[in-house]
Amino acid sequence: MNNVEDFNELHWLMGVVHSINVGIVVIDRDFQVKLWNDFMENRSGKRADTVMGKNIFSLFPELPRTWFERKINSVITLANRAFTTWEQRPYLFKFKNNRPITGASEFMYQNITFIPLMGTNGEIGNIGIVIYDVTEAAVGKAKLESANDALARLSRTDRLTELNNRGYWEECLASEFDRFKRTGQSATLIMFDIDHFKKVNDTFGHQAGDEVIRQTSKTLRRTIRKTDIAGRYGGEEFGVILIATECDNSVILAERLRKRIEALIVKHDDTKIQFNISLGVSELNDSVGDYKEWLEQADQALYYSKENGRNQTTVYDKEKIAELKNVG
Repeated sequence: MNNVEDFNELHWLMGVVHSINVGIVVIDRDFQVKLWNDFMENRSGKRADTVMGKNIFSLFPELPRTWFERKINSVITLANRAFTTWEQRPYLFKFKNNRPITGASEFMYQNITFIPLMGTNGEIGNIGIVIYDVTEAAVGKAKLESANDALARLSRTDRLTELNNRGYWEECLASEFDRFKRTGQSATLIMFDIDHFKKVNDTFGHQAGDEVIRQTSKTLRRTIRKTDIAGRYGGEEFGVILIATECDNSVILAERLRKRIEALIVKHDDTKIQFNISLGVSELNDSVGDYKEWLEQADQALYYSKENGRNQTTVYDKEKIAELKNVG
């Protein structure tokens, strides 16, 4: 091949390098830039003639230097390509995202390929870096994951109260029971319901009853800790799992909730509604056979509260419950 043909081949190869819609950078072992294509020029705002021969870290001080050097050295040592995806590292060069379809992202997500470039002497003197713009795929995946998360939340959330629904809450109850069996760490369950709720519905209507339930759940969320797991068990009955909490502290929380509900005034149309709740508390111990038994104990304590005047908290006690059943 003569010099003219060599020149023509080089010319069209460089044309491809500069017009291709991926970033192409070549650096040497000292991290000096040897090639900078149009993609990189347009995305970085740095012209090729201003970056050629410059150290890439001086041009982009925000580059993750330790990680980058380790990647380059492994490519040279192993004489093999290396890859990194946007899921491992969102980007190498922090370029702004200027694509309208994926405008939700501030920056360009990138997949990166590092290529060892061997010279005529058989040694790797340069490393090629190929930058792929994968913003559209990354944003699409993020949106899909967000939509799936939203659907998952909807599937486990009670619409009226925005608390966990019964199915998911019972799964949490079973998981907490299993965790107690493994670790022995304390856990307490509170069950409560709204006193005379049927009377509220019959007197003020079902919409008023719904508002009472909504306000009860809001007060509950305001009272419990982030680590506590609250759910609507059914109708006007609620449950709260208190992780790593002994009975005495659970009673304090239960009483705080009871007093807040007692002081609550629910407004519906021109009506002001006041109501109370009754609560039952059961702390896990080694004698409890499964989570259903734990739930049954809290329910029995709740029943005791209702049978003994309502608007109170009862801690499960086997003898106390047996005494109530005998009286009944």
